Amino acid sequence: MDRIVTLDSRQEAALQAIADKFITQHKGDPVEALKEMVVLNGHLQERLDALSAPSRATR
Repeated sequence: MDRIVTLDSRQEAALQAIADKFITQHKGDPVEALKEMVVLNGHLQERLDALSAPSRATR
């Protein structure tokens, strides 16, 4: 982890609501929801890495 994020109670409640909805979308299975979240985060990280990589034209 690069950094630790601290949430206030309002942000925590909003995050909990989103997490509950995401788990509900996976038929109440938190493990399946977590697996999908890991995959989604991996795809997003790849896209961010590609955006932050120096372009070949500037090398």
